Amino acid sequence: MSIVEGGSGPRESSEWAGHRVEDGGRGATEELLYDVIRRLWPLHRTIVRAVERELEGTGMTAGEHALLDALRAQGPRTVPQLARSLGLDRQPVQRWVNHAAELGLVVTAPNPAHRRSSLIRLTDEGSEVMRGIQDAEAAELRHGLADLSSGEVRTALRVLDRLGEEFRHLADGSRVLPEESGNPEKRDASSMDATPAAIPPAIGHRPPAPARPTDRPSRTERPAR
Repeated sequence: MSIVEGGSGPRESSEWAGHRVEDGGRGATEELLYDVIRRLWPLHRTIVRAVERELEGTGMTAGEHALLDALRAQGPRTVPQLARSLGLDRQPVQRWVNHAAELGLVVTAPNPAHRRSSLIRLTDEGSEVMRGIQDAEAAELRHGLADLSSGEVRTALRVLDRLGEEFRHLADGSRVLPEESGNPEKRDASSMDATPAAIPPAIGHRPPAPARPTDRPSRTERPAR
């Protein structure tokens, strides 16, 4: 099956990644898409290694960084909502939440939409930690990627969103409408999990940072039955 479906038929020509693709160039466009896909895995691993280096001494893992970033961007969320937004199973996300709670970075909060499914929110300390990390990251990005325009970045986001939609369709047979991509509220409104998150309540001081978990969760990990 081709990576890309749909479209309005052949076009005389189009601009793609700085190269002109003439009439009948669908194969060239698909090969460019494969080039994007081939770069995603090594890029992901490189980003994880860079984040892990930044987090040395904090007690946080790269997964917990992604978790806190999602909470900072989206606001309080349930564990299932966080798992969906990160594209992971709930079990590893729950472990990250529990560890972040032990570090004093997140707490549970009542969920007006579902009494038995608590929201996870950043503490003041968690917000401050993420602000410091992301300010440093932003400074590095501004310095290293100053030649990229906002339009180029928006185009990259659109391409990545479309690839994500297509591969979700290939993986589970569902298709997310383009206008719904990037809107977690639309995706989460119909499915709330009733399992409460196992997180201690907010306390007045930060506990000692525990040892980093030795079982680094993977994307393919499944909850125990």
